[in-house]
Amino acid sequence: MVDAAQHYIEEQPGGISACPACSAAPAAEDMARRARELEGATLALSLPGIHCAACIDTVERALNAAPGVREARVNLTLKRAQVKADADVEAADLVQVVEGVGYEAHELDAGTIAATATDRRGRELLMRLAVAGFASMNVMLLSVSVWSGAADATRDLFHWISAAITLPAIAFCAQPFFISAGRALKARHLNMDVPISLAILLALATSLWETSLSGEHAYFDAALTLTFFLLAGRYLDHRTRAAARSAAEELAALEVPRAWVLRDGEEVQLPVAELSIGDLIQVRPGGRMPVDGEIVEGASELDRSLLTGETLPVPALAGQGVSAGEVNLTGPLTVRATAIGRDTSLARMADLVAIAESGRSRYTSLADRAAKLYAPGVHILSALSFLGWFLWSGDLRVALNIAAAVLIITCPCALGLAVPAVTTAASGRLFRRGMLVKHETALERLAEVDTVVFDKTGTLTAGTPEATNLDAFDDATLSLSLALAEGSSHPLSRSLVTALRARGIAPAPVAELREVPGYGTEGLLDGRRVRLGRAAWLGAEAGGETATWLEGPDGLVEFTFTDSLRDGAEAAVRDLLAAGKRVALISGDAEGAVADLAARLGIEDWTAGALPGDKATRIVDLQAQGARVLMVGDGLNDTAALSTAHVSISPASALDAARVASDIVLLGGDLSPIPEALGIASRATRRIRENFRIATFYNVIAVPLAVAGLCSPLIAALAMSASSITVSLNALRLR
Repeated sequence: MVDAAQHYIEEQPGGISACPACSAAPAAEDMARRARELEGATLALSLPGIHCAACIDTVERALNAAPGVREARVNLTLKRAQVKADADVEAADLVQVVEGVGYEAHELDAGTIAATATDRRGRELLMRLAVAGFASMNVMLLSVSVWSGAADATRDLFHWISAAITLPAIAFCAQPFFISAGRALKARHLNMDVPISLAILLALATSLWETSLSGEHAYFDAALTLTFFLLAGRYLDHRTRAAARSAAEELAALEVPRAWVLRDGEEVQLPVAELSIGDLIQVRPGGRMPVDGEIVEGASELDRSLLTGETLPVPALAGQGVSAGEVNLTGPLTVRATAIGRDTSLARMADLVAIAESGRSRYTSLADRAAKLYAPGVHILSALSFLGWFLWSGDLRVALNIAAAVLIITCPCALGLAVPAVTTAASGRLFRRGMLVKHETALERLAEVDTVVFDKTGTLTAGTPEATNLDAFDDATLSLSLALAEGSSHPLSRSLVTALRARGIAPAPVAELREVPGYGTEGLLDGRRVRLGRAAWLGAEAGGETATWLEGPDGLVEFTFTDSLRDGAEAAVRDLLAAGKRVALISGDAEGAVADLAARLGIEDWTAGALPGDKATRIVDLQAQGARVLMVGDGLNDTAALSTAHVSISPASALDAARVASDIVLLGGDLSPIPEALGIASRATRRIRENFRIATFYNVIAVPLAVAGLCSPLIAALAMSASSITVSLNALRLR
């Protein structure tokens, strides 16, 4: 059996495995460390000028083609780009790349991801909207006089006064459209602002031409009203996006800009950016932790609710680790910084959220393909409409108006917003329920789940077993057990180590200590082999309790343990079964302990004594039968199953390797949000499909009407804005 176990580890990537009595924790930590070294830098750029899926495609192509860039994702809802790049890539280089394809870009750091920037852009849009509305009303009054019968010199005077009001108003109010279109054309690209700008300019040019020839018709009011409604739609769209505030912004809002630092025996307030590893930081009661660190002095309680979802305060004592974003409640603390800035757990969590919200599912790719066809297609359609109407009617004015209406009404805003608006709203809601969505397609896959598989120890149970029969053994037995248990990070071994060290037991001098993956640990004591691990490995008869066995000089010894259910375990299983989901339990624990837990929770499908490979094989078998499996696990022995499952969840307390393999991290200790997460994911998928139907229906109806001459540029502007707002509001129904 030892040979089989050794063969198993050689078959695994990197030889990493774990079992109920042995764990490859050092190897896992080394793997996580190497992964962090290879991650490079993650840079964020603000892209205030992007408005559609075509913009996303253009910017992502440019960034991904830049030297040193590994991956670039653009989030339309947040108007940001998240870039993974080599460590030597600077944000300034990426800004130049984006500006080279015609878009404004700024480096975005944690301090600027705040509501102030969003509010500033909102105020600018509102100011332009107010000017456009005021000018539009004045020009409309003059137009009413013309429509009421003003003729000859009076009519011409009113037209020239309208031109004097309209031209400067358009120059100011339509600036966002003109600037964006100019950048795109300069970079030899087309975006949605090109036809918008062309439509406005066509209306102005037609009106000036009519006025200069003393014509009866001028469309200054239409140009201004068009601009007003375009700005109104963009402002309302901006407000609905702001309402769907992302989880990444919520996390960044927890970051502290300044901290009190002990320097030369005195307290000095410094920006967080100027802190260094090892600095001693004073955190007063009511203050938020600015860094990750270790408490060196003081005693208090910490509120971790915003970060982990835990509602009860936890004690804070010297030697305890703390994370940025936690709130110090009752007493002053002195904390030694171990991670600052972008290296804190809070910043890494925010990056994960931003990446997840920027992720694109298969639905988004459809929007991208549609947007790529939009620019050339709509310009060709507009040109053909102009030629057809001009040849048929001979009226240049009518032909120009119809061409402008076609350009405006076919804007793909709704299509571009269909996915990111929903993803942002759903991710934000899940985060508020204590679930961090890591992977870009996790929501889509979570919505398809029909089978949920749970691990036992550390997942359904609290993962903190307590030995129940230590008093039955002498110190020599306990000393040997401690020496062997120290070679494993499994909860049973960790519990044994903690309990024995608390009793003052010293480890026995065991030589050649090594692990046998999937079975246990072994070594030599006075030249004789000793082992600690699974009953089957040691030839013992497993009982009905959670236990690990010792094979020592005096024969076989059984250490029994008890464990409590994790918060929300019963509610999660009950709600999943009530929702019609199939629930299974797979554990490496003894049959009796697994059977008792399964009976307590009402789980009929359970498997005991499963090795890491057995768990992954079970997942594969279920999926071969057509099941869409959600795996919930926390240990290194769950990593293969987490990676194999259709979608996976790990608690925040899981080992690094398990968290890396999972798609979603459960921040708190409560399992009850899992059924709700499945419901949110299903509703998010429905919202995405609804948004595509809305966008498709809009274009099917609107485009023929515009080509047929039944929509003026003003009506086209109203229709375009309404479709974008409808899509965003539909996404917000998830909140």
